[in-house]
Amino acid sequence: MPRDTTSTRAVYGRHEDRYLDLVRQFPLRPLRTDADLDAAVAVLDALTDRDELAPPEQDYLDVLTDLVEAYEDATVPMTPVGDAELLRALIEGKGATQAQVAAGAGLAVSTVSELLSGKRKLNRGQIGKLAHYFKVNPGVFAFPR
Repeated sequence: MPRDTTSTRAVYGRHEDRYLDLVRQFPLRPLRTDADLDAAVAVLDALTDRDELAPPEQDYLDVLTDLVEAYEDATVPMTPVGDAELLRALIEGKGATQAQVAAGAGLAVSTVSELLSGKRKLNRGQIGKLAHYFKVNPGVFAFPR
């Protein structure tokens, strides 16, 4: 298989120096401690606060994001939450009442109440309506049952 001999300078041109500056500031290597994570997040915040990134800066951001996700996946296990907890968190986050959620999602108030009390589990139709109302991906409701 032929090797790509295109140099980084040829691909990125004058932006190469900025990429190398970022690598010098925070080398791209596995994160091993919470201090590493904090430093990586500070760099991510600085980059995402900018209006526009040059292609090599975006590449750096993408790789650093992957490193942060890998560290968090390994150190902060996510425990699934039930329908009631998830719905309660979404309602609180939106600052809505049960009646507002029911009306906005096209559900009966009693259905929302039963979901919140744990007397009822979400079905596909309700998931679709609630996802649309809260403007979230329906997959946030998907967890092992």
